[in-house]
Amino acid sequence: MAQQLILDLLPAPPPTLDNFVAGCNAAAVDALRHCEPGRAIYLWGPDGVGRSHLLRGLCQQMGGHYHGPTDPAVALHGLATAETIAVRLVAIDDVQLLDADGQAALFALYNRWRESASTRRAFALVLAGDRSPLAMEVREDLRTRLGWDLVFRLEQLTDAERAQALHSRAEQRGLKLSPEVVAWLLTHHERDMGRLTSLVDALDRYSLARHRAITLPLLKDLLASHQR
Repeated sequence: MAQQLILDLLPAPPPTLDNFVAGCNAAAVDALRHCEPGRAIYLWGPDGVGRSHLLRGLCQQMGGHYHGPTDPAVALHGLATAETIAVRLVAIDDVQLLDADGQAALFALYNRWRESASTRRAFALVLAGDRSPLAMEVREDLRTRLGWDLVFRLEQLTDAERAQALHSRAEQRGLKLSPEVVAWLLTHHERDMGRLTSLVDALDRYSLARHRAITLPLLKDLLASHQR
C-alpha cells in the first residue's frame, strides 16, 4: 500500500521523446523524431508500453493537437471538417475506444490527410491503439487506413532495460543506486517508467533532507512517511 500511495502522490515528469526509455522500440522512436507533415504512423501494443507518452511527447515537440480517450467525438469531427488544420501534427490515442461517431471522424481525417499529404497544407497523423490494424475492432474502411503508412509494435522493457534506465536517471542527478535498491524497485513496483523515475527523484530529495545515503532502509522510510 505504501509504495502505491507514493506513486499516486508523486507527479510523473512531463512526457517527451527524450525521457522515453526506448529499449527495443528504438525504430519507432526514431520514426517519431523524424516525423514530418504528410507522414502517418500507427503505434500499437499492450497497456504500459508508453503509447500515450510517445503521442504526448511528439505533440510537445511538434506543437501538435492531442486527442485522448476522454475527449468528445465532436471535437475530432470539428478538426476533421475545419476549413484549415492549423497544426503540423494530429495525434489520436486509444483508437480502440472510439465510438461510431469518433470512428467516422477519424475516417474523414484520414481522407483529408491523404489528400493534403503532398501539399503545403500537409499535416502528420500519428495514432495509437492496443492491437494491430488488422485486429482492431473498428469499421472496416477505417481498419485498412490504420495500415496505410508506417506501423510499429511497441514492446515492454525488459527488467535489465528498466534497471539501466533507473541507473541512468540516478546518474543524471549525481546519485548512485545500489543493486539492492534497484532490485527492490523492480520487484515491488509497476512497470511505468515515468512513476519509477519520479520515485528516484523523490528519493534524492529525501536523502538530502535527511542527510543520509540512499539505501534500501532509506527508501522504505520514504514510503512509510507517506503512509502516516
